[in-house]
Amino acid sequence: MKKLLLIIIVLILGNNISGQELSSFVEGVISYTTSQNIYVKFETTDGIKAGDTLYRIKANNFIPALIVSELSSISCVCVPVGSDKYSVGDKVSGKVTRDNIPVNKIENIVPPATPVAKTTNTPAKDSINTEPTQRISGRIALASYSNFSNVSDFSQRMRYNFSMNAVNIGGSNLSGETYISFVHRLNEWGEIKNDVFNGLKIYNLALSYEFNKKVKVWVGRKINARLSNAGAIDGAQVELKLKSFSAGLVGGSRPDYINYSFNPSLLQMGGYLAHDYHSGDKTMQNSIALVEQKNKGLTDRRFAYFQHTNNLIPGLFLFGSLEADLFNKSRNTQDSSYSADQKLKLSNMYFTARYKFSKQVSMSLSYSSRKNIIYYETYKDIIDRLLEEASTQGYMAQINYRPLKNLTFGVNAGYRTNKQDPNPSKNVYGYATYNNVPWLKAAATISATFLETGYLSSSIYSAGLSRDLLPGKLYGGVNYRWVKYKFLSAETPLVQNMAELNLTWRMMKKLNFSVNVEGTFEKSRNYERVYLSLTQRF
Repeated sequence: MKKLLLIIIVLILGNNISGQELSSFVEGVISYTTSQNIYVKFETTDGIKAGDTLYRIKANNFIPALIVSELSSISCVCVPVGSDKYSVGDKVSGKVTRDNIPVNKIENIVPPATPVAKTTNTPAKDSINTEPTQRISGRIALASYSNFSNVSDFSQRMRYNFSMNAVNIGGSNLSGETYISFVHRLNEWGEIKNDVFNGLKIYNLALSYEFNKKVKVWVGRKINARLSNAGAIDGAQVELKLKSFSAGLVGGSRPDYINYSFNPSLLQMGGYLAHDYHSGDKTMQNSIALVEQKNKGLTDRRFAYFQHTNNLIPGLFLFGSLEADLFNKSRNTQDSSYSADQKLKLSNMYFTARYKFSKQVSMSLSYSSRKNIIYYETYKDIIDRLLEEASTQGYMAQINYRPLKNLTFGVNAGYRTNKQDPNPSKNVYGYATYNNVPWLKAAATISATFLETGYLSSSIYSAGLSRDLLPGKLYGGVNYRWVKYKFLSAETPLVQNMAELNLTWRMMKKLNFSVNVEGTFEKSRNYERVYLSLTQRF
């Protein structure tokens, strides 16, 4: 364990070059997806640059999700890091720094789904006003999810989101940020009356104060990017910076694991050491963190986390993370008791590399090995089953080829195995996209997916069109999928025909309305889903 920590610290300290200033996260929303790109809209992309990583929050953790390949003043074109699927409306977060001036903005990105504004002129670095200036931005969103079917009752779920980022309030060094969501089923208030936190989720609610360029303090609920695997922290956080190095301490509790409310019995504390290298469009980040999490005073989990990101070599992006538990329990078979030890055990490992051979060809490879995260006190009722579950290993490869300006091909293949599964899971996905179909002026995509697991096999064929209906105002798309599932436990395959229609209307500069209608048709069952969203930015 000591040798591993020493190696990690050496990696962090190995590059003492001037770096970035204090950083924070900004939230973006996925506005459109294609087979090879994800389009994300932000209030502004200031502080984000090509090569940056965007994250999604999953299980209370920041998970690397997208890599920015191009950007305009309010939108980014991204490529996915792993094999996760993304939908319009999904939220991702990007880390921005005050000294991170956008340098690679393109003149205008016109994603197939939503046209975006032209790039604003990038200010010269020496012309930036260094005095604290109040900046407030946010988003209010109302969404409705309706489900219709000939075999089940109608259901509708409402979701209200509010997010705000207030920087340098009143010209001071005080800032605030929040992201709150409230979800309920229409005319079903029983579970909300029983516990408002069944619907109310406070993901972020924090104040920060910057004493100077070296010291910053946060109070409230906030996920620290350096300790993202610890999840949200209810309490205090402090970060100290010295040139390109930074160190931080956190103390408080973690949210309740059932309803995400405040739970002071789940104490947690930790610290981190990080190094940021930034030179032009080349960046490298290394960080190591140690976290202790309690449950009613007893150790629930203790772990170390290391993360590395760099794009130092032109065309090559690398990301890797290691997570190791430092507190473990094992079951004694003779008396069924549990004994604890402090041995270092690797619990998660993830590496990905993406290389752009030329403007026409790019390729990515990734590997992951993951075990169940065990909170020994929280999950003590099911700890035997968790201890028996083996790790899951996965490999993924993707290649994209653009032989012509408007034509792109791509293939994505994945392999995942777990000793408890009867057979490994395998999937292959291929697509072809033409971005400017003659006469239609639309983007057309056809794709095929083949999946095989220990329990089923499936084939999915898809074709879709999308285009501007009113340039800058209205965008629409249609998609059709033919799906066939063959279950090992059934003789008759399940065949589905799926149709989708989506429209995005930019009603005003900061007011958007979108509608997505999807129907799934089987031999005797039909399912229809309608998603409506109204978003006001400020």
